[in-house]
Amino acid sequence: MVEAKLYIEGGGSKSKALGISFRQGWRKFLEAAEVHNVKIVHGGGREQTFRKFKKAAEELPSGIVPLLLVDSEASVDERNSAWKHLEKNDNWHRPEQAQSDQAFLMVQCMETWFLADQDALQSFFGTHFDRTAVKQWPHLEQVSKETVYGTLKKATSKCRKSYSKGKISFELLAEANPRLVEAACPHAAALFRRLRNL
Repeated sequence: MVEAKLYIEGGGSKSKALGISFRQGWRKFLEAAEVHNVKIVHGGGREQTFRKFKKAAEELPSGIVPLLLVDSEASVDERNSAWKHLEKNDNWHRPEQAQSDQAFLMVQCMETWFLADQDALQSFFGTHFDRTAVKQWPHLEQVSKETVYGTLKKATSKCRKSYSKGKISFELLAEANPRLVEAACPHAAALFRRLRNL
């Protein structure tokens, strides 16, 4: 049986507690997505995550497939693969040992996925969560990263805890419905298909 190691951007690199929250949140989210045989690797910063993936692509034994998952940070030209996008925007080149289906994107950031499940946002942030601040975008992945962050900030501004990157991100990820995420975000759907078909 093939096992994947999923190298995921985020969670910083210095806090042990945050690393634990990172892995717990992702594990719960992927289990809800019916994804198995995947080891979650806390990548840390963006460049650090790519370096870890690149090293794994060069060194991992057969039977273990390294996969890269990072924010796109910008809109993605649908004519381009994930690797083409990363080459253009980050000057990252696909390692010689990696295949075309080993890089995936959160478009345009992980927080985009949260906007796909407003019920989870309401439940997590409570009665003061302002659903009217969240527009009904027909193509969620086309919404800029700045707009996504601004929307979450505005929608949670009157809540007991407002949205911020870090521990809250991974607690919220654990509550998000992956079916809603993949329905709204084609790049998330592509990731899930790859992980379910290991």
